[in-house]
Amino acid sequence: MRVFVTGATGALGRRLVPGLVTAGHEVTATTRTPGKVAQLRQAGAEAVVLDGLDRQAVMAAVQAAAPEVIVHEMTALAGLGSFRNPDKTFAATNELRTRGTDNLLAAATAAGTRRVIAQGYAGPGPDQQSGDGLKTEEDPLGWRPVRSAVQMPAAIAYVDTTVPAGVPEGMVLRYGGLYGPGASDALLDMLRKRQVPVIGGGTGVWSFIEVTDAAAATVAAVSRGAAGLYNVVDDDPAPVAEWLPYLAQVAGAKPPLRLPAWLGRLLAGEFVVAQMTTSRGSSNEKARKELGWVPRYPSWREGFRAWVSG
Repeated sequence: MRVFVTGATGALGRRLVPGLVTAGHEVTATTRTPGKVAQLRQAGAEAVVLDGLDRQAVMAAVQAAAPEVIVHEMTALAGLGSFRNPDKTFAATNELRTRGTDNLLAAATAAGTRRVIAQGYAGPGPDQQSGDGLKTEEDPLGWRPVRSAVQMPAAIAYVDTTVPAGVPEGMVLRYGGLYGPGASDALLDMLRKRQVPVIGGGTGVWSFIEVTDAAAATVAAVSRGAAGLYNVVDDDPAPVAEWLPYLAQVAGAKPPLRLPAWLGRLLAGEFVVAQMTTSRGSSNEKARKELGWVPRYPSWREGFRAWVSG
C-alpha cells in the first residue's frame, strides 16, 4: 500500500520506514530537517521536508502522495528533558498531538485516506489507582491532577479520542515506555551517575516496549486491526523497585539511591513521584490478538540486556 509517515526520522520512525519498505509498501516519509532527507531515501522512501503544524503544506504533501494509510509519529522530544514541569518540556509535542493531528486528519479526509495510525501513550503516569490490575484499552487515561502536567495529558487524550472519530479506520497505538538505541540513551547516562533514584518505595508499575518492537507493531497495524486504541507494550509490567535496579546492574552502574516521596517531590517534582509510586501498567492482550503482533522482547529483562550490550 501507499503509506505516508510523519516524524520518520525520530527514534521510532527510523525503524518504521525500513520495516514498511521491507513489507512491500510504497512509503513517503517526512522530516522537518533537510539534512535528514538522504537518510530517508537510503531507507527506500520518498522524502518530504514538512512542518506538521503548517496546515497548507500538510494538505499539499498528503494530496501529492495519495496515501492509503497515514502514520502519525510526530513529536518534538530531545533526550529525557525535565519532568519537574512536563507541560513546559512537552509543549511542542503537545501542539503536534493537537494541531498537528488536526492537520493530518483534515488532509486524510481531503485525500480519501481511510486509515490513520497515530502515536499514543501507555507509559507511566499519575494513575488514580481507581482500577484493579493492568489498564486495558477500555480505561481512560485516568491521571489524577498534577499542577505541572495539565496540557500534556490533555494532548494525549485528544489523540485517543480524535483519531478514531476522525476517519473510518482511525487507530491509536499507545506505546509503553520506549527504550533501545536512540530512544532512551540518556537514561543510561543518568543511571551511571546515580541521578535516577527509586522514590517512595518504587511501587509504580511501568510498561515498556523496545523501539524495534514498537515499529513492528506499527507495521502490523498498517494492514491489520479495526479502528480504536491498542496498548503496544511488552508482556512484563513491573514496579520501579524491580526494573530500575536491574537496569543499573546490566549497565554496570551502582545500585540506584532510594529516596522518600517527600524528598523526591522537592528534587524531581510531583509528576516523577507519581510515575514512581502510582503508575498501574498496561495489558497488551488486544494488540497481540487483533494485530497478530508478538514482541521480540516479551520482557524488559532481555530487552534491557540487548540494548545495553548493543
